[in-house]
Amino acid sequence: MRCYTFASFYNMNNNRSNRIVANWVFIGVAMLIIQVLLGGITRLTGSGLSITEWKPIMGALPPLNKTEWQQAFEQYQKIAQFKYINSHFTLGDFKFIFFWEWFHRLWARLISVVFLIPFIYFLIKKYFQQWMIKPLIILFVMGGLQGAIGWIMVKSGLNDENVYVNHIRLAIHFVAAMVLICYALVFGLMIVVPNEQRVTNSSFKKFTVAVIALLTVQLFYGAFMAGLKAAKIAPTWPDINGSFFPSNTNSSGLVDALFFNPLTIHFIHRSLAYVLAVVIFIWWLKAKKITTSSLFNSLKTIPLLLVAVQVLLGIFSLLSSSKIVIGSFGLFEWLAQLHQLTGMLLLLSLVANVYVIRSRN
Repeated sequence: MRCYTFASFYNMNNNRSNRIVANWVFIGVAMLIIQVLLGGITRLTGSGLSITEWKPIMGALPPLNKTEWQQAFEQYQKIAQFKYINSHFTLGDFKFIFFWEWFHRLWARLISVVFLIPFIYFLIKKYFQQWMIKPLIILFVMGGLQGAIGWIMVKSGLNDENVYVNHIRLAIHFVAAMVLICYALVFGLMIVVPNEQRVTNSSFKKFTVAVIALLTVQLFYGAFMAGLKAAKIAPTWPDINGSFFPSNTNSSGLVDALFFNPLTIHFIHRSLAYVLAVVIFIWWLKAKKITTSSLFNSLKTIPLLLVAVQVLLGIFSLLSSSKIVIGSFGLFEWLAQLHQLTGMLLLLSLVANVYVIRSRN
């Protein structure tokens, strides 16, 4: 059988308007991925609480003079993060963390512009087929909700008690962003993937959905790890501070252990990584037996490669977590960012595969 890459299938679509719309959607996917990474930088630099107001329109501009900068800094000085962690900050220090949160929000506004203006143009030019309108409206609504979820998360840290945002709200913000990206990816694939290159296998599709569900749980726990700064609690591998099961977790119950105790969350996140690696290897062995689609043949090995890299990055990240220096962006922060990016790509690769695999009619 002749071997094709995804690009060759993409070019086989001779409908010019479809190609343009698909390009636009995939640019949006790339911009959303960058937005999540900017969110990671914002968290790792401790910048997330530097802007204490949500101004979707006027907030596009940073402070423009010394008085405005001083007013913004004074607002930040009222919250617990400044009082208990960053009380040594000068206005220059504040400007550094302000930049990352401002740029994170600015990029979100840019995504809105990149979505809305071409949407209106394509609508006027009748580039859209009728079935495309509803998914596009859903994408726009999901994007707006994501901004609201982000502000709800930030508000959890704008008080006199919490020095960071709530880790559960952080996880919801992250996973909601991934749902948005996956939805956009599937929409793009619906435009460009020819039906004859999809695989019909109901049981394998269910298995792939189950793998995605397991990975989603892992992504939640990865966000819990980030929000609770749990990597540095056990910067050893393969053991956890000398043992393979956490001890002295001081949990007050099952809910506390599963959702609030940093050491237990650390253990769960590690364990799920090993389980996922094994499950995806089994998935790949099953996928190898399916050879009816050249497109699927080009996609099915990607999750296996990504999960291997993901596990290695996770190990190196936690081993370097003992060297974290607050206020700097060092080895741990770079590894953590790569770890997050690989996890996102792993999810997207599985979503692409699950789209290509379809159930029997």
